[in-house]
Amino acid sequence: MIFKRLYDDGLAQASYLIGCAQAGEAVVVDPLRDVDQYLAAAEAEQVRITAVTETHIHADFLSGSRELAARTGARLHLSAEGGPDWQYAFAAADGARLLQDGDEIVVGHVRLRAMHTPGHTPEHLSFLVTDGAVATDPMGIVSGDFVFVGDVGRPDLLEKAARVEGSAEAGARVLWRSLERFRALPDHLQVWPGHGAGSACGKGLSAMPQSTVGYEKLYNWGVGAGSEAEFVRGVLADQPEPPAYFAEMKRRNRAGPPVLGALPRPARLAPAELAARLEAGAVVVDIRPQAVAAAGRLPGTLSIPLNKSFVTWAGSLLPYDTPFYLVTGDGPGGESAARAARELAMIGLDHVAGWVGEEALEWWAAAGRELAEIPHLHPRDLARQPGAVVLDVRGSAEWRAGHLPGVPNIPLAELQARAAEVPAGRPLVLQCQGGGRSHIAASLLQIRGVEVANLAGGFGAWEREGLAVER
Repeated sequence: MIFKRLYDDGLAQASYLIGCAQAGEAVVVDPLRDVDQYLAAAEAEQVRITAVTETHIHADFLSGSRELAARTGARLHLSAEGGPDWQYAFAAADGARLLQDGDEIVVGHVRLRAMHTPGHTPEHLSFLVTDGAVATDPMGIVSGDFVFVGDVGRPDLLEKAARVEGSAEAGARVLWRSLERFRALPDHLQVWPGHGAGSACGKGLSAMPQSTVGYEKLYNWGVGAGSEAEFVRGVLADQPEPPAYFAEMKRRNRAGPPVLGALPRPARLAPAELAARLEAGAVVVDIRPQAVAAAGRLPGTLSIPLNKSFVTWAGSLLPYDTPFYLVTGDGPGGESAARAARELAMIGLDHVAGWVGEEALEWWAAAGRELAEIPHLHPRDLARQPGAVVLDVRGSAEWRAGHLPGVPNIPLAELQARAAEVPAGRPLVLQCQGGGRSHIAASLLQIRGVEVANLAGGFGAWEREGLAVER
């Protein structure tokens, strides 16, 4: 049996290529739209991808299942569970095979048996994997967003992201029943989850790439919960706000993501072209590092540094129906522009219309125009300004666990929708846990004409200084 895990750091997402060397065939589970990585892995293993499947209708990235099937001629295998509201709208047109609990995908001697594990979503499937060349029983379970290492899938996303009112508690109870099936599995089975630490699909995921059923029974709080009531309380408590783009992903993945054919590679623009678009009201994103952008960026640009959190905040703050542009630190090759376009395509933001390097800032300054800066304020300096207006842009659970005295909270993911609640008429200090999210928030509010500063080091630095905290 061939087993290969392919992991995307920006999405904290795992895909799996599972195949039979003797038959020269493989299946890919939960692919991204960047399908070249699966083609390269299959070529290296000397297998042909003949089947493509996914554990559920994803909310955190745009599925690459259609893309990979189109590139390889592989057959799609999609869940038929969950009821009429949770069926793939494109399944019939794409000739997909519909899977129910107990159905198998076979590639040579390897079998993946579908196990309906609802709760995170109604249609969710896990796959029990058996290497038929040496065994008659499964060796592991591809668990998708059902069970992670150290955590379980969120049952509240349908209510919070897809606006299915009243579904969170019902989903938690369904998830508990699915976990009863998981606990009945043999302890030796390996667990291969769909996400690792950093994913918004859980609240306490481990960075470990895999586990076993027995280990999760001992140390996973959700698997080991003593009662349904205890589990429901625990799984619904203090879940972070989902990124704003999750609802869009759910809708697109159900309807059928468009097939790209190739990853986008945006064109380089002349500085004057970018300036004209910016002055005409175009959305322009500065993807340079935070410290660089804070020291000077083109006025009217949103700063979202190209780091591990880039996709989360780009998906929450950028438009899906309008072209936008990038400011990078690139030379002529445009490496960061290409990387950003690739990461944006993973969540369906396909309209990167062009990019410029730092020559655009030089051109701007040479024309006698000022650059926008985001000043930093240190915690003790803020403490000496008792009348300062401060806004905490962390998640609500973080805020409840401890915050600056009297400081209100609007999570960054909700800031655009709740802009009317932002204190007006006075300079505003933005604050998060370490200064990253508040930097993005500061750039967003600057575009709206708000005078802002960023609390250096955020709440963490405030606490380290021993300053007062309200809980």
